[in-house]
Amino acid sequence: MKAAVWYGKEDIRIEEFPEPEVGPGKVKVRIKQCGVCGSDLHEYFSGPFIIPSKPHPLTGRTGGPLILGHEFSAEVVEVGEGVKGFAAGDRVTVNPLIYCGTCHFCRRGEHIMCTKLGTIGFAWDGAFAEFGVFPAYGLIKLPDSVTDEMGAAVEPLAVAIHAVNRSGMKIGDNVAIIGAGPIGLFVQQACKASGAGHVYVVEPMKARLETAAKTGATAVFDPTAVDAGKEIGALTNGLRADIAFDCVGNQASFDTAVKVTGRRATICVVGLALKPIEVPFIRLWGHEKTITFSSGYQDEFPAAVAYLEDGRVKVDQLITGHIPLEDLVEGGIKELRNHPDKHVKILVQP
Repeated sequence: MKAAVWYGKEDIRIEEFPEPEVGPGKVKVRIKQCGVCGSDLHEYFSGPFIIPSKPHPLTGRTGGPLILGHEFSAEVVEVGEGVKGFAAGDRVTVNPLIYCGTCHFCRRGEHIMCTKLGTIGFAWDGAFAEFGVFPAYGLIKLPDSVTDEMGAAVEPLAVAIHAVNRSGMKIGDNVAIIGAGPIGLFVQQACKASGAGHVYVVEPMKARLETAAKTGATAVFDPTAVDAGKEIGALTNGLRADIAFDCVGNQASFDTAVKVTGRRATICVVGLALKPIEVPFIRLWGHEKTITFSSGYQDEFPAAVAYLEDGRVKVDQLITGHIPLEDLVEGGIKELRNHPDKHVKILVQP
């Protein structure tokens, strides 16, 4: 089969790769759509990043050759021994977490905290390919009203819903989203779908601010042009936001999250910070603010499918490109790095 295979930093090759064979407890699928994620960019430009540098304890995989891709929709073509509830022709998406099922956290259902955690597309061949074989426990059926494009958005939307859950947001809370990239825009819609009072978005790129406004933001602010904290304060009788989601993960975005939140507010860090961030301790202490983190998902996939099915979350304005597998590097990974102002989510069609 044809696949985009990662061999190392800046080395992804489109080539023939052995077609995977289904085994017990596994399901073979034909990939329909697969989104290009920021994590894929990290692996291409700086990897190995999440890809293990020594044999993974559950999959045995280490480094390349490895097929990337973990945000996808697919059609079942074959089921392995012992698999129930799925049949050829079923349309599905896949929760890409690979977990042991026996550690302290897995026994509590907190699979994202598994002590041996792995992920499809990093420690297991992923979906930038014609076919894939994945554990049956990760499959979720897609209703007819959820298109293949929408199905490829279930994974990043699950990230967003998990962030809302981690933040402790209550119905009626005013929230601020720092960063209107793919995850920030999904967090924005997930907050609205979960009952937020007002949702404010802070983002320096004009095109992404416009997308935020079109997808339901109460108000949007360019932090290079205005003081977002004061602007949100003026709209909330001086109280500012109850919750802020840092969907970027750097010093500037965290500082902005502090500014836009009020007393006893919560800052939920969703973006991955690659460098240490200084924390204004006295301000956080004096206002009794809470900092929490969100790094993935647990069981939010069914909720994500439901939000897409009933239209509470829309993805059409977030999909900014469709490319063939052969164009993954130039038209996907490099395009997202070089022109972030033009793109939110690019889908690959294997």
